[in-house]
Amino acid sequence: MTPLHELFAGRLPGLVMFDLDGTLVDSVPDLAAAVDRVLLALGRAPAGVARVRDWVGNGARVLVRRALAGGLEHGRVDEAEAEQALQLFMEAYAENHALTRVYPGVIRALDWLHEQGVPLAIVTNKPERFVAPLLDEKGLGSYFRWIVGGDTLPQQKPDPAALLHVLRMARVEATQALFVGDSRNDVLAARAAGVPCVALSYGYNHGRPIAEEGPLRVLDDLRQLLAWP
Repeated sequence: MTPLHELFAGRLPGLVMFDLDGTLVDSVPDLAAAVDRVLLALGRAPAGVARVRDWVGNGARVLVRRALAGGLEHGRVDEAEAEQALQLFMEAYAENHALTRVYPGVIRALDWLHEQGVPLAIVTNKPERFVAPLLDEKGLGSYFRWIVGGDTLPQQKPDPAALLHVLRMARVEATQALFVGDSRNDVLAARAAGVPCVALSYGYNHGRPIAEEGPLRVLDDLRQLLAWP
């Protein structure tokens, strides 16, 4: 019996939903390149990968605002400048995902879940227009039956609306589904939706250990959910 079976009283879940950035792929190098391109265009100093890594997780609009603010708090950012920067970012990020990498263990775990017939979904705060092309480019597109991006619905994680939306489409009860993420937003969204949640230790949680958020399990590799080395 795998650890995944143990979470569901000896059975497999009826649905597994995944976050994308920081969970399945490391996209920060490409996000940072786009952010730095925006900052340079606006006459500002580049932020660099390390700082952008701490800013990711709340969607493109918040990422850009944090870049303009130079930190997590962005309440004082000029709205007009933020809108201009967002448009520049969307154009820059659309051009290249060459630096984005699939994390070790992801393909093997997705293969196993697919072989077991477990339906899979993506629930991310990344703008929807980028999600399917990125999944296809990285060889992940065929695994997922449903995709919900950060602008698919009016709400984003940590609001549970996106998870509840997928549950309705899949016709699966919350307690029979699993959410896999890497950040506080993921854990809070799953908790609010009544969905069990496990989290990856290697992702983006604004520089804080994900264990502090209280997921059911913290994994260093997605294969650990299936008891693989």
